Amino acid sequence: MRMHEIRPNRGARAARRRVGRGHGSGWVKTAGRGSKGQKARAGGGPHPRFEGGQLPIVQRLPHKRGFTNIFRIEYAEVNVGQLSRFPAGAEVGPGDLVQARLIKSTRLPVKILGQGAIEHPLKVVAHKFTESARAKIEAAGGSIVQVGASPAENQQGEAQTEGAASVDVAND
Repeated sequence: MRMHEIRPNRGARAARRRVGRGHGSGWVKTAGRGSKGQKARAGGGPHPRFEGGQLPIVQRLPHKRGFTNIFRIEYAEVNVGQLSRFPAGAEVGPGDLVQARLIKSTRLPVKILGQGAIEHPLKVVAHKFTESARAKIEAAGGSIVQVGASPAENQQGEAQTEGAASVDVAND
């Protein structure tokens, strides 16, 4: 056997389809492309995203503008004015806020906002406080405890606000 006599096994290679080569080829006239139309032409056919005339998915989807910050933390917000429903001297935490129906659940961290007024002292336990909320609670004689902060930070925060209150009094 010589190199020029080597052939692939029978059936291993299909014969090339030679269209438009007469009646004997079996591919006469339309060459297996049907009658006329876009798909019968050379290079014809719809683009890959064509969906048969229905509105394409690219147009069905809404435009998404801007972006979503994946690091954003959602807070359950409570205003200082809403805390006045608790009795004087009470310790108010996330569980108490749920029972009072000020927040829906304790799954979200709680942030105390400064809108409204509070007349009596409370010990408020929450994850975040605005500066105005902190000032109003402490002006009423209450205290705050920030959940998630180290004990040193909580004491430092109390010391800073006490110092600020004494400075304010001295300036008046």
